[in-house]
Amino acid sequence: MSGPLGHPLLSIVVPAYNEVQRIRQTLRDMQSYLDAKGYDYEIIVSADGTDGTREAVAEMALTDSRLSVIGSPERRGKGRGVREGMLRARGLYVGNVDADYKTPIDQLERMMPFLKQGYDVVIGSRRAEGTLIEKQQPLYRRMGSKGFAIVMRGLVGLYGINDTQCGFKFFSRRAAISLFSKQKIDGYMFDVEILRLARQQGMRIREVGVRWADDGDTRYNPIGGTIKNAKELLRIRFMRYDDAVDQTPAAQPALAGSPSSAKVVH
Repeated sequence: MSGPLGHPLLSIVVPAYNEVQRIRQTLRDMQSYLDAKGYDYEIIVSADGTDGTREAVAEMALTDSRLSVIGSPERRGKGRGVREGMLRARGLYVGNVDADYKTPIDQLERMMPFLKQGYDVVIGSRRAEGTLIEKQQPLYRRMGSKGFAIVMRGLVGLYGINDTQCGFKFFSRRAAISLFSKQKIDGYMFDVEILRLARQQGMRIREVGVRWADDGDTRYNPIGGTIKNAKELLRIRFMRYDDAVDQTPAAQPALAGSPSSAKVVH
């Protein structure tokens, strides 16, 4: 299945920070599934860090032009990485899938029917109907998530969306360009900003339950991370956007061989 002439059907942005231990397997699993389904696709890995993740993807890209990689040795933030990948994407449908693969790519089949029906934004959820949690987060993380949801809704709104933070989201090409050309948050709260922007623009949003498993990653700092997230939520609360400003990143060679709220439907 292909997209418009000269464009793939799917573009998938994979944000990664020091993921060299699993990035190859994640990409192999994704490609195996997408190839079996017959999708025409591209995968853009947006990788910050110094552990060799970018170099590993660039090596794979030497023999597969559907892969490319961007990024920096500095940790610039997940939101920035996803934004830069999204604004390079060429697909009819554009999505971001986390490198930790907590939600496997086969859950795309739950999303595609709604994209084809004309939804602008289709988000994976760990709390919507049809969700399958194969491995729970530790209790303190689950309690923290509930507290986050309360604070986030109080500051930003987004009532009616059960899970803003699942790293498995897909957009129509038009919606992706419109949203990510305005998005400013470089950190983890970019998901909240994107969904708030979608609401402000009256886009059709669909939340879909997906299969998800915790990977036991302990790199998140619950104190420092919470403070940073709170600051980003405050920024989002008072954010103003200039529609005339084009935030598309300047051309950067990829390493490849080198007005009313939209209703959320569950």
